[in-house]
Amino acid sequence: MIRRLAGLVAIPAVVVALVSGCGGDDDTPATEDGVVIDVVIENGTVTPDNERIEATVGEPVTVRIDSDADDELHVHAVPEHSFEIHPGTQETQFSVDVPGQVAVELHDTGKTVATLLVRP
Repeated sequence: MIRRLAGLVAIPAVVVALVSGCGGDDDTPATEDGVVIDVVIENGTVTPDNERIEATVGEPVTVRIDSDADDELHVHAVPEHSFEIHPGTQETQFSVDVPGQVAVELHDTGKTVATLLVRP
């Protein structure tokens, strides 16, 4: 589940996609807290699968993970970020300092969770 945050009002994904250009196929509420990516790792299956998400330089990106296995989340950004994943629920946060495309990958499963389109 991908969420774009800005205010306290929930906005359907269709409206967010039209306004921000980001693609999401579920509810995408918005607040001032930044971008939220909900990741589920279950029985070797990962969702989302290379979702394209817009962000801006310095904007907080929160990844909420519900996993049934160990893995490592790697963010190919400047600066790079790596987070150990263990079974259960956890949350990580980072920001990106340089605009461009940023892959968010799981190393053990070999899946790209999301590609951030980071704008200045």
